[in-house]
Amino acid sequence: MSGPGGLFDLLPAQEAVTPAAGTAQLVTAALIGIALIVVLIVWLKVHPFLALTLGSLTVGAVATMPLADTLESFTAGVGSTVAGVGVLIALGAMFGKLLADSGGADQIVDTIVGRSSRRMLPWAMAAIGAIIGLPMFFEIGLVLLMPVIYLVAKRTGLSLISVGLPTLAGLSAMHGFVPPHPGPLAAIDVLSADVGITLGLGILVAIPTIVVAGPLFTKLAERWVVDVHADGVQFEPTRDPEGRRPSFWVTLATVLLPVVLMMAKATADLILDEDSVSYAFMDFVGEPLVALLVAVIVAIFTLGVGSGMDRDDVSASIGASLPPIAGIILIVGAGGGFKQVLIDTGIAEVIADFVTESGISVVLVAWLVAVLIRLATGSATVATITAAGIMVPLTEGMSQGEISLLVLAIGAGSVFFSHVNDAGFWLIKEYFGMSVGQTIKSWSLMETVLSVSGLVVVLLLHLVI
Repeated sequence: MSGPGGLFDLLPAQEAVTPAAGTAQLVTAALIGIALIVVLIVWLKVHPFLALTLGSLTVGAVATMPLADTLESFTAGVGSTVAGVGVLIALGAMFGKLLADSGGADQIVDTIVGRSSRRMLPWAMAAIGAIIGLPMFFEIGLVLLMPVIYLVAKRTGLSLISVGLPTLAGLSAMHGFVPPHPGPLAAIDVLSADVGITLGLGILVAIPTIVVAGPLFTKLAERWVVDVHADGVQFEPTRDPEGRRPSFWVTLATVLLPVVLMMAKATADLILDEDSVSYAFMDFVGEPLVALLVAVIVAIFTLGVGSGMDRDDVSASIGASLPPIAGIILIVGAGGGFKQVLIDTGIAEVIADFVTESGISVVLVAWLVAVLIRLATGSATVATITAAGIMVPLTEGMSQGEISLLVLAIGAGSVFFSHVNDAGFWLIKEYFGMSVGQTIKSWSLMETVLSVSGLVVVLLLHLVI
């Protein structure tokens, strides 16, 4: 029977680490390693997987850890991370692709938009972004929803900022705070957090954050960024409004199924007797791997078969979901390797001791570390897994709730101020037909508001958890 950490409890526990060198040398090793990763990604355009691998080996070398030990540490970290996270990312991608290909996502969008007044449209689009963003990666959700943003803006006469920015807030919040997205999953794995608790708290943090960064911030952004209209964007919709789709309620229930299962497990851990049959059942079906597997199987019938897809169509949809995530899994795995090197050299403990002695809030430090790496590399995923690795020793003695808040603080920091070194920045710029300045005033500032408001909510929750 698994404990609070669920699937990740199967990973080997960390033993006491003997530092590989003196404190000054270890800090130098960490700084050089992180600087090398930043230089490789930002200036030399090296893939983050290679950058994290080379950065890990450099940290070991500067910390005077034997090369063989460094390689063993790195590969062990990669293996445990991919084992714990890779399958979940793959299942999440399958689910998201079925949702898109079946027309289920379109059904959710059309139902919510069709029942919304012009005044409520920004709120409705924020809800759409959050619901679609729950099972889908940010980039996929953006590509799927851009025709919707375009059509709604054109039909209502509203600007793309009024319609699109709340949608982006919903998508981005889910990407930063809620599993099964790669960043939160990786941080949960690295910090041995409870998936159900993190999921529940993540949604709790995401809702007010989306409200602030979405509809409320959009009212300001509309004044700063004008003349961004659907007529100025060459983006032709590809959606077939007459195609057969699963019903709205069936689609929504399917989307929420893995969330309900994982949160039910967290609830069972709190209120049920561990020796009871009901606890054993909820403990099993609420495991992230089982919950997502069940969701994919259910989606094959409710979304796939329910929309008229035959066996070949379902197989093709699921197969097409896997190639795009190969790079994500490699990046997350290399981040796990980097984390393990930081731990095995003793660097993470040195940093933890410094934070503890300084008296600074651990949640705030986690957010700041993620912010700095995000600003430097432009990658939310790299920022999340690197910051999580640094914060590992600080989780000793923390409750599961506190560890989950640490995960969410890192997630909030990982989305701070997207700018020119972030591929997502250019994607938004081109889709919305904006200048660089307009993109910074809208998208970049929205991400910053999302990050800061997320931190504020996490700090408020930390007062009571």
